[in-house]
Amino acid sequence: MRLNTLSPIDGARKERVRVGRGIGSGLGKTCGRGHKGSFARSGKGKIKAGFEGGQMPMQRRLPKIGFRSKMAHESAEVLLYQLERLDTDVIDIFVLRAAKLITTDAKKVKVVNKGELTKKLTIKGLLVTAGAKAAIEAAGGSVE
Repeated sequence: MRLNTLSPIDGARKERVRVGRGIGSGLGKTCGRGHKGSFARSGKGKIKAGFEGGQMPMQRRLPKIGFRSKMAHESAEVLLYQLERLDTDVIDIFVLRAAKLITTDAKKVKVVNKGELTKKLTIKGLLVTAGAKAAIEAAGGSVE
């Protein structure tokens, strides 16, 4: 087999239908477009997505639901057992970003009480739940 002998298999490529070539072709006169209407006109055959011929479209009939809070993108949660794994004793937002526990676009971080904490930690500039604060202070740490 050589490159110059390659060709598509039979039926793989169809020839373009030539419309408007007389009554005997089966696609003469209106050329398969029917009579009148927007699809029969040149350049007018497009309808915007969701248009239902003047009937109230589905996306307007259904009620608006849901809400995506921008605050959710800017806030993050860190669990106590995750802080236990870190090597440092002083924990702030920059340490958590470096450890990849939070995303870079997080502006607020809250420490949540989940798991055991045995290390003495100092939390700076983070929000802390009441349970997490009690666990940190019980381990000998502090929240600033």
